[in-house]
Amino acid sequence: MANTYTQIHLQIVFVVKYRDRVIHSSWKQRLYKYITGIVQNNGHKLITINGMPDHIHMLIGMRPTQSLSELMQDVKRCSSKWINESKLIQGKFAWQEGYGAFSYSKSEGKVCLAGRLWDVFLFKIRLAHCN
Repeated sequence: MANTYTQIHLQIVFVVKYRDRVIHSSWKQRLYKYITGIVQNNGHKLITINGMPDHIHMLIGMRPTQSLSELMQDVKRCSSKWINESKLIQGKFAWQEGYGAFSYSKSEGKVCLAGRLWDVFLFKIRLAHCN
C-alpha cells in the first residue's frame, strides 16, 4: 500500500476461558515473548504487553493489512497451542471467546508506554460509567 499512512494504536484485552487464573509468573514472560512474535510475524508492532493470571493486555500499532479479528484469532490459536504443547498447565488451556479492543491517540499511547496501561484502561472505564 504505497503512499498510505496510518496510526492505529489499540489496546486489546483477552481472557483465559472461565477466567481461570492459570497464567503463572514462572512462565508468563515466555508467553508474552511468544505473543510478541505472533503480532510481529503478522506485520504489526507490539508496543507493550502485560497481564494478570487470568487475562492479558497488549498495546499494539496495527497495520491496515489485516483485520483485528484475524490477528486475534491467530494470537489466541497459536498461543493456546504453545501453552498446551509446552505442558505449562495441567489439563487443556484455552482462551475465552472474544476480546476487548480500545483505540488510543498518540498522547494516550505515551501514558501507556510509561507503564500505566492498566491505569489508562480503568480511567476509560470510569469515564464510560460517568456518561
